[in-house]
Amino acid sequence: MNKIGFNVLAWSAGISDKLLPVTERLKKIGYDGVEFAIDTQSPTVYKRFGEQLQNQGLESTCVFVVGPEENPVSESATVRAKATDRLRQAIDCAHALNATLICGPFHSAFATFTRRAPEEHEYRRSAEVLHKAGEHAAKANIMLLPEALNRFECYLCNTMEQLVALVKQVDHPNVKAMFDTHHANMEEKKFKTAIQTVSPVLKHVHISENDRGTPGDGHILFDEVFATLAAVQYKGWLTIEAFTRSDPDFANAINVWREYSKPWDMAENGLRFIKQMGEKHGL
Repeated sequence: MNKIGFNVLAWSAGISDKLLPVTERLKKIGYDGVEFAIDTQSPTVYKRFGEQLQNQGLESTCVFVVGPEENPVSESATVRAKATDRLRQAIDCAHALNATLICGPFHSAFATFTRRAPEEHEYRRSAEVLHKAGEHAAKANIMLLPEALNRFECYLCNTMEQLVALVKQVDHPNVKAMFDTHHANMEEKKFKTAIQTVSPVLKHVHISENDRGTPGDGHILFDEVFATLAAVQYKGWLTIEAFTRSDPDFANAINVWREYSKPWDMAENGLRFIKQMGEKHGL
């Protein structure tokens, strides 16, 4: 069975000791690891928290985004340099946490649009930044896994076809790709085709319901998802990314205006669902 994780953004977007009872309970109910958003805190904070996670017997992964002031596809060389520096800082934090990967839409600035379709020179700029970050990630033994988002949050990479093309252009062994069922539900024609497309570079999967609530409660075709993941022999994490309004600043930033499910319902029922799907499809 693949390792199963839970993204603690359901409680908080920032690492602090307040999350330790949450991570302890996640371990107790059966999770192998937890996923954290990387913010602007120093690597020292992540190192101390990582040591406490190890004491709890949990592994960790990270998610990360960049804003317009550090946009890898910016026309400004200064802004692109800031993007490289910010990615290196995120890698240092993830390394301090003992995380193995950083996923997220850091190929371009989140929810930042040009009011035109993506252009080839933007992919080249992104690839150059990601290649430089990949060199730093290799030193820390961390994988960078950019993510395709839906059209309302991103314009550079909406589909697995676009994402795979970018990863190939980056051309670095520490830069691969991830797959998120929530975004794919909006942008892909078929889950099967999308997963097959990304499978050669697929290293991380977010199990997310169509409404960002408890996996299995909505209309995502999870039988197709799990069957295809098994068919391509996917061996990475299956991490639940579900959102709430527990952290209002974060919720407002990503347009979460209501509660979809209670956090512990998401965690407990979601874990049970993933295990059932894994056993059913031999994943």
